[in-house]
Amino acid sequence: MHKTCFDNVTGQIALEDPHPCGDAGFQCNASAGEVCRLHWEGPNHGIINFDNFGLAMLTVFQCVTNEGWTSVLYNVNDACGNAWPWIYFLSLIILGSFFVLNLVLGVLSGEFSKEREKAKARGDFHKLREKQQIEEDLRGYLDWITQAEDIEPDEGANQDEDGRLELEADKLEGEASSQENISSPSWWEVKKRQFDRHNRRIRRECRKLVKSQAFYWIVIVLVFLNTITLASEHHDQPNWLDHFQEQANIFFVALFTMEMFLKMYSLGFQGYFVSLFNRFDCFVVISSILEMVLLYTDVMPPLGVSVLRCVRLLRIFKVTKYWTSLCNLVASLINSVRSIASLLLLLFLFIVIFALLGMQVFGGRFNYKDLEEKPRHNFDSFVQALLTVFQILTGEDWNEVMYDGIRAYGGIGSYGALACIYFIILFICGNYILLNVFLAIAVDNLADADSLTGVEKEGEEEEEGAEAPAEEGEGDQGSREEMDDEMCKRNRRKSEAVKLDGVAINHVAFAPDKMNQVEIRINEDDKEKEENGEKEGDEEEEEEEECEEDVGSAIGSTGARPRRMSELDMPNKILPIPNYSSFFIFSPTNKLRILCHQIINHSYFGNAVLACILISSAMLAAEDPLSSETPRNKILNYFDIFFTSVFTVEITLKAITYGLILHKGSFCRSAFNILDILVVSVSLISFGFDNGAISVVKILRVLRVLRPLRAINRA
Repeated sequence: MHKTCFDNVTGQIALEDPHPCGDAGFQCNASAGEVCRLHWEGPNHGIINFDNFGLAMLTVFQCVTNEGWTSVLYNVNDACGNAWPWIYFLSLIILGSFFVLNLVLGVLSGEFSKEREKAKARGDFHKLREKQQIEEDLRGYLDWITQAEDIEPDEGANQDEDGRLELEADKLEGEASSQENISSPSWWEVKKRQFDRHNRRIRRECRKLVKSQAFYWIVIVLVFLNTITLASEHHDQPNWLDHFQEQANIFFVALFTMEMFLKMYSLGFQGYFVSLFNRFDCFVVISSILEMVLLYTDVMPPLGVSVLRCVRLLRIFKVTKYWTSLCNLVASLINSVRSIASLLLLLFLFIVIFALLGMQVFGGRFNYKDLEEKPRHNFDSFVQALLTVFQILTGEDWNEVMYDGIRAYGGIGSYGALACIYFIILFICGNYILLNVFLAIAVDNLADADSLTGVEKEGEEEEEGAEAPAEEGEGDQGSREEMDDEMCKRNRRKSEAVKLDGVAINHVAFAPDKMNQVEIRINEDDKEKEENGEKEGDEEEEEEEECEEDVGSAIGSTGARPRRMSELDMPNKILPIPNYSSFFIFSPTNKLRILCHQIINHSYFGNAVLACILISSAMLAAEDPLSSETPRNKILNYFDIFFTSVFTVEITLKAITYGLILHKGSFCRSAFNILDILVVSVSLISFGFDNGAISVVKILRVLRVLRPLRAINRA
């Protein structure tokens, strides 16, 4: 692959885009004075070929990634002919890319599934522990109740008599005051009571409306018509279509605003905003109204209005709320995003680390003499380095970036070939591992959408089966709304009787006799309410309204259930001082060692070190890789000295507290601590050399951004 067409007269390469030639492959134009001869570096600046084992492995790896493998195939065809090379490359792609790599990814996904099952098993174990803890607390409360019931009868009778007299006195006093209040209600109170009663009835009717099938289909049709209107917009459209689309937008915004206010009025603010889809609807409607206001008042430039106008497209997603299976699919997607939040942070750290490393290695080096202009993929700034690393993660033209990186250090004729290690590690770890773990998590969570839909269908069937006997027994009045209201009331009574905070349980919930007394007292109160006429009806309606608000708040909060063990605020475990001497000087009871232990385990110390880690990492991103003598780099160098001193003090305190390496539990027995020592040592060594003399050593300083992984490990 080192033969190409040369001009027989000048001895220069004859083709503008040279490619290999050969006796059985590409033939040069002999009539134009071209001849096929050696002494050409080869395609892609001599990087992709099979001349030695290392370059052959690099070529095969590029082909396996499915990026640029056809160019390699065509170059081999030009050099050797097209009789047999296609067999080699097709076999390589089918076996290497389709089977082996996907098998590796399958194994990775399987291992992730195993770890997830282990995590679920640990979760079940925590649930079992919670259940055992609740049972222990329940036994304690029941024992306490039993002891209270075993009091001497005479004592109990005397206490009951005294309590009864006090209750009767309080009751008579309360009845007297209530009769005074009832006897002379003001005109304002009467009107307010009538208004509240009518308002509750209207809200009940509105609630029935928004839950009806007719309202459901009206919203679906409006979303469909709005989608058609948005899809009708095109370039060079007539003026009448512009006018129609603007009027249609005002019409749909008005209707969707009415829908939002109707739901807010019927469900209440708390019941409305407890739903994620309702919050999404509110955001879209408010953005649409804001767009119209800014458009007709000319407050914002056209570009800003165009950005807000894109929010119209989000109205199409309103259909997901009314489509059960699609709603479950969206919920599964949101759940998958929540479950990979830590992985997102890890991916972000991975991109930042390799961007900083690329700035240190390739910053300012993508300026070749034979290039007319600098390539867009470069590492000359932090933002551009982030974009280049992300491009490599996606696999798009990652080989072209690698070619430029190898050429930045002199090509394959020098140690520039080692630059390919950076790109290979970045591509394997980023593309094949991290991104495919994302895919495994998403697929695993999306598989739960069908099961969730099936469970909801079973629940609907059970509700329909429960409605039939109710309709037979209650006639026309046994509607589903009344059943929901009755269930809501019972749930409200239960929630009032039982309040679970952590693992504490109200003992009334487990004392049937006491519950009977409470119910008897409630019935007596109901009889008193009946004597007050319409006041009783008002309070029942208020109870219904409060019931629905309680249900909404119960959905959005965790106060009505035992908290999981993971939700409890458990303090971090503090490692004790090992029962060995440190540096053969400090005993476990040494005052200086105890003081160091108290300092490093203080929350302020850990937060301060973590802040220094983040700030020092940001300082690395702010460095100018093109020139090390700029004023900005000199200022950042002083900050680097300060942060390195802080990290040195941290390591010294921890080494004094836990010892260095000899005994169990010492500082260097942890991989993260070894990483800390490596980073700080390299930083200290780099201060004693000139910037140009130890540029390779300063590359390791970017490993400092790995230190936040300790916080992730604790979490």
